[in-house]
Amino acid sequence: MPRSSRSPLLLAGLLATAGVAHFAAPRSFDATIPKALPGRPRTWTYASGAVELALAAGLAVPKTRRTAALATAAFFVGVFPANVKMAVDWRDRPAPQKAAALGRLPLQLPLVLWARGVARNAEGQA
Repeated sequence: MPRSSRSPLLLAGLLATAGVAHFAAPRSFDATIPKALPGRPRTWTYASGAVELALAAGLAVPKTRRTAALATAAFFVGVFPANVKMAVDWRDRPAPQKAAALGRLPLQLPLVLWARGVARNAEGQA
């Protein structure tokens, strides 16, 4: 399988893993939910996990891949505030944890670009 064919499946796997983690260990995700959002953090944790699972499924199917990839790029932009909150909240944690939280911030850009690339490569597929 060529690398370009594996890319959407790898992205789907990343999203599926993250989605399952939201349900398996929700407490760690609850802490990243910005307080400005209405409702309970756990609701947002489960909702974002469900969205990640739905996006993963959409990426895995060639017919829905382009739309799912564009939605994935938007999702990665939309969850950026949670990553910022985590970095701010973890500023007093031990260096490895602080580095992990800060490292997530610049990782959002390659994730967005990856999703856009999947969408671009999916054009014309059915």
